[in-house]
Amino acid sequence: MLLPSSVVIATLRRFWRWWVALFLAILWMLSTPMGAIAEDYTKQALINMDFSGRDLRGSEFTKANLFHSNLSHANLQGVSFFGANMETANLEGADLRYATLDTARLTKANLTNAILEGAFAFNTNFDDAIITGADFTDVELREDAQRKLCKVASGINPVTGRKTWETLHCEDFVA
Repeated sequence: MLLPSSVVIATLRRFWRWWVALFLAILWMLSTPMGAIAEDYTKQALINMDFSGRDLRGSEFTKANLFHSNLSHANLQGVSFFGANMETANLEGADLRYATLDTARLTKANLTNAILEGAFAFNTNFDDAIITGADFTDVELREDAQRKLCKVASGINPVTGRKTWETLHCEDFVA
């Protein structure tokens, strides 16, 4: 039995509208920037890994070995680096706002122009770290670590416009 042409045309129109709507929905989903998917790298060996430019907000690097890894220009807001080995890591231009760096080893790490605002770094080892232009606003530091950092503090962070020396409150240690 053949359907009347008006029924066929109406069915094709509905079918066509459905496909157009599906296509537009998929196109919209693909073009909308998605938030970071937090990943868990706890206790992993990530030596010489390249995380540069990645959005890693909320990820876990607790006790991970990030020796000589590249985290430059990465979004690391709220990331936990608790107890992580970050010796000689490149964190140039990284956004470390509100990150947990407690007991992390940042020996000889490059923190040039990094933003550490609000990070918790009370027992962090910054020995021989490069901190030119780094922003330490509201970072919890031990006084001995703060004094060491003040000895090498220089530069202005290009994003926040704050002087490294001022964000570390180095004026408190001037004799």
